Amino acid sequence: METSQKSFNWKAIPLYAQIAIAIVLAIGVGIALGAGHASEAVQGWANHLAVPCTLILKALRTLATPLILLAVLHTFLTADIPGRSGRKLAILLITNTTVAIVIGLLVANVLQPGRFGKLAAPTEGMHGKSLDPWGLLQDMVPESVVKPLVDNNVLQLIFLALAFGIVLRGIKAHQIADGKRDYVAVEQGIAVMFEAVIRILHWVIALVPIAVFGIVAKTIAIQGFEPFKALGVFVLTVILALLLQGVYYLTRVKLGSWVSPGGFLRGGADPLITAFSTASSTVTMPITFEALIAKVGLRESSASMGALVGSNFNNDGTALYEAMAALFIAQVLGLNLSLPQQLVVILTSIVASVGAAGIPEAGLVTMTLVFSSVGLPTQYIALLITVDWFLDRCRTAINVMGDMTVSCLLDGSTPHQPETEPFLLDPTVVD
Repeated sequence: METSQKSFNWKAIPLYAQIAIAIVLAIGVGIALGAGHASEAVQGWANHLAVPCTLILKALRTLATPLILLAVLHTFLTADIPGRSGRKLAILLITNTTVAIVIGLLVANVLQPGRFGKLAAPTEGMHGKSLDPWGLLQDMVPESVVKPLVDNNVLQLIFLALAFGIVLRGIKAHQIADGKRDYVAVEQGIAVMFEAVIRILHWVIALVPIAVFGIVAKTIAIQGFEPFKALGVFVLTVILALLLQGVYYLTRVKLGSWVSPGGFLRGGADPLITAFSTASSTVTMPITFEALIAKVGLRESSASMGALVGSNFNNDGTALYEAMAALFIAQVLGLNLSLPQQLVVILTSIVASVGAAGIPEAGLVTMTLVFSSVGLPTQYIALLITVDWFLDRCRTAINVMGDMTVSCLLDGSTPHQPETEPFLLDPTVVD
């Protein structure tokens, strides 16, 4: 008689559940090793638990620069942005992202969640950076094309990405006008490389539970539970900042469009719930597009610009979170980020949020660049991973809410008559 046995499939478990399991196991191991009272011999052994975390963070840092570069180039080549609407879209995106980061830093400075826990700052690798406008301008142009990729210099990287993106977009426009298709090979090549980076990123993210297990077990064994007390306050602080950003969106909708805040929330319920449940703005994109037209009542062109084109650049929730995370870690380490350094965080977060692809946990990649911009040690990002699975869902919902807000503002203050014929949902088409 044959018996069928189903083998256990770890991959079938959602990432957040894997992280939760890793945390539970790490707590047990940390307590077994001493829970803050480990001997020197045990501490030396416990330090080895953090090796996988170090390797995974190095991999994330390696992927950060090509992710941003290819994301910007891919968006410039594939997005169909009319000139006048494109300028208004750019102003809205920059304004919303800047407001989000300022809200995040303001809340983090006032509530200071990092003061509820302390970590020992590393003796090596720390360096402060301040805002020098002239030096920043001179440093923006790299000495070579590959230098930004080697140094993980965000501003130099975005300078190259914008330069090549604008030029390639212009070449594409001229070739389309001349009936040529030479640009297709370049466009497809960038799309393939972008997809390759995303797939490698998925591989690295699949190993994140191992990093969480190692860093949590090591921290509990050597320092006890003290460093984690501040994480609960940090979660509440981030949620408060995201709610304030949501209030800002509703205020913008109320003052700048014909859509009422109540109609905005009712019509956008499906995409907001989908964004929270999937933690992916890319997956939510067609649902957002359909809801804006069918339920909110926007013009198809406005919905396309905000939900399809704008979503490639608009990651306000991610930018807010990354700025708050940098300030939180600085507070936990007992460091003081000056106002000029926080301005550097704002600039870096704006740039890094562009490369935060609409996939779960991608913000962890670009966060390494934000930390590096002000000299914070990136190894402490692993502590944030323990709560990132939840905050990722919250900030993704804010990202999608930002896309919807931009669409409403682009639609103007005058509603239009509903179409008599049903629209064809095609996220690749932008009027």
